[in-house]
Amino acid sequence: MSSSHLTKKALAASLKSRMTHTPLNKITVKDLVDDCGLNRQTFYYHFQDIYELLGWIYQTEAVDAIAGERSYRTWTNGFLKIFKYIEDNRAFCLNTLNSLARSHLDSYLYNVTNSLVMGVVEEVSAGMHVDEADQRFLANFYTLAFTGLIIGWMRDGMKERPERIIEKLSELVDGHFEQALQRYEHKATRSSTSHKR
Repeated sequence: MSSSHLTKKALAASLKSRMTHTPLNKITVKDLVDDCGLNRQTFYYHFQDIYELLGWIYQTEAVDAIAGERSYRTWTNGFLKIFKYIEDNRAFCLNTLNSLARSHLDSYLYNVTNSLVMGVVEEVSAGMHVDEADQRFLANFYTLAFTGLIIGWMRDGMKERPERIIEKLSELVDGHFEQALQRYEHKATRSSTSHKR
């Protein structure tokens, strides 16, 4: 592991540790560099500000961890990993949710969920004639529904077991991707037929 990566990890560990007991907006770059025995220049060499460090943590710890789950067979595993990451990093994630950095959490959840859903949509629509814009619309719809579900679960104190939520989700969306994509395919077929007349 490069020294640059080790420095980033040390700063990330410091931020996560402080976020267990201090609101994000009360944490300074000086706090982090003092924890790590670094100078401010070193911090700014790696990150523009604390929010960029926060985004880096979500990207490296969570987004990259589910990269292999973008298929119809495995998307529920990927979704479970998102819930588990939030559970395992409860104070960190709740602090982000309740701070000015909420957009970083929203962005992380949107990106990671959209990546999973788009993988499923692309797989299910393989061999179909579905417009790319319709695929993106469908993926966006499910992404927003799923991220809303996660935020609601966090706001509710994370009481329900993630496994149970995934079970209910799986029952709810079973077959829906195919049905929606088939409707889009039929719409495209009708549209091209009417253009030929």
